Amino acid sequence: MTSVLMVLSAARHWTLNDGTLHPTGVWAEEFAVPYQLFVDAGFDVTVATPEGKQPVIDKLSLGISGGLPSKTKKVAAEVERLQPVLDHPANLSDMDPGDFDLVFYSGGHGPMEDLTVDEVSGALLTKRLASGRPLALLCHAPAASLAAKNPDGSWPFQGYHMTGLSNREERLNKFAWKAKWLLEDRLKEAGADYSKGLPLRPHVVVDRNLYTGQNPQSSEQLARRLITELQAPAASD
Repeated sequence: MTSVLMVLSAARHWTLNDGTLHPTGVWAEEFAVPYQLFVDAGFDVTVATPEGKQPVIDKLSLGISGGLPSKTKKVAAEVERLQPVLDHPANLSDMDPGDFDLVFYSGGHGPMEDLTVDEVSGALLTKRLASGRPLALLCHAPAASLAAKNPDGSWPFQGYHMTGLSNREERLNKFAWKAKWLLEDRLKEAGADYSKGLPLRPHVVVDRNLYTGQNPQSSEQLARRLITELQAPAASD
């Protein structure tokens, strides 16, 4: 059975430049949609967080910021159904990326607070990228890559073509104008070959074994692309 390690942030706030602790967490669509698509494809999904802390869903992702009411209502129902999964995550420090066919990081503003400086996650990402096996980072999740380091201190993702939430999309959130830094800027500064599509439209970038999605709207497209490619070898046998 194809195995997936889904990594979620355990952060409950995002510290802004003025010291404000903005309530945050995991973006609902970025968890629920890929998770269910993977399960429907017959994949075994393990959810893990830093220190095995229970993640929370960003309430904004279930309101107008998450899309039309018809969409958020459906996502909210999925999140409620999957609450037992969120209640008992595995400890990320116990996870070996080599045990999984896919490592998938979901976003939300949470990764900007914890995963971007998490050494355990950084080491896992460094090892996974070097393995050549599929690694996916969605929306704000590429922030987690900033904690990755090669033995010589260099950034493993340097030169990789990738995407993530754009500055323009981020600034649609009024509170984000007070952010300490923005993801697009930081990825470029670190040495990524960053690209973006239209705001709030699906945009998926693939470079070698690295798969990135720009925004929540990319959740389904990214997950389906991964499913297709992970199933391809079996289909050709």
